[in-house]
Amino acid sequence: MSHAHHDHSHRHHGHDRAFAVGIALNLGFVAIESAYGVLSHSMALLADAGHNLSDVLALALAWGASVLGRREPSQRFTYGLGSTTILAALVNAMLLMLVVGGIAVEAVQRLMNPVPVATLTVIWVALCGIAVNTTTALLFLRNREHDMNVRGAFLHMAADAAVSLGVALAGVGMLYGGWTWLDPATSLAIAAVIVAGTWGLLRDSLHLSLHAVPPRIDTEVIRGFFCALDGVAEMHDLHIWGMSTTETALTVHLVMPDGHPSDRFFAQVSTELRERFGVGHATIQVETGDALHPCPLAPDHVV
Repeated sequence: MSHAHHDHSHRHHGHDRAFAVGIALNLGFVAIESAYGVLSHSMALLADAGHNLSDVLALALAWGASVLGRREPSQRFTYGLGSTTILAALVNAMLLMLVVGGIAVEAVQRLMNPVPVATLTVIWVALCGIAVNTTTALLFLRNREHDMNVRGAFLHMAADAAVSLGVALAGVGMLYGGWTWLDPATSLAIAAVIVAGTWGLLRDSLHLSLHAVPPRIDTEVIRGFFCALDGVAEMHDLHIWGMSTTETALTVHLVMPDGHPSDRFFAQVSTELRERFGVGHATIQVETGDALHPCPLAPDHVV
């Protein structure tokens, strides 16, 4: 038990360091990039700076949520504040979509009225952007499978590195081909990349905020698992939801005509739920199926 806990807290310290370094690096870069964007008249650089700023906000949100998520439960918040991670993921995805809209509108206007751009500046700043974003993305690489917020941060940074690469390539094209339209065209391509990456995050976080079953869990398999347990005649009132982007809770009523099983039974079921399905918080109610006192929650359509 202590080993698992140690591993958990160690992972969080890794997160905190990743968030702190990521925010500092990106804030510095946003300041440099926006200054050069103005000086060189590059829409792509300014769009990229705006996008990077939204990342700093997103990182700060995700970090705040992951810190809040570790707070102990209280009298008022008996589950703790883990679900702030779901809200942060949702706000994060929505922010990105807004930024994309802004970039696209500006790029379309620029396509109609091209502006000369200081291309060498654009190329150098974009190359710095690739370095900054790749470094930050690598910080989050380790834990991205476990936590939707870390996945969000990782996606952001990986998308940013791709964005900066696009800006640099556009700069090269403008330098050697004189194609001014490449600057806004790149912004549009960037917008498409971001939408593609954010859509899944938006969908998953929206579902979780509506107490949907987390995407990695198959309700039918869990239903089958309960029905196959020794002594269980039937089951009802099964609910599975995410308490945070990493913790899953479940409640269920089991009908066991032979009466209440031992504590050992519950311990085994809880262990199996955690190890096989990743459900760490299970609450199980046992009934004997007395026909005179049926469970009011038994029908599937009753919540």
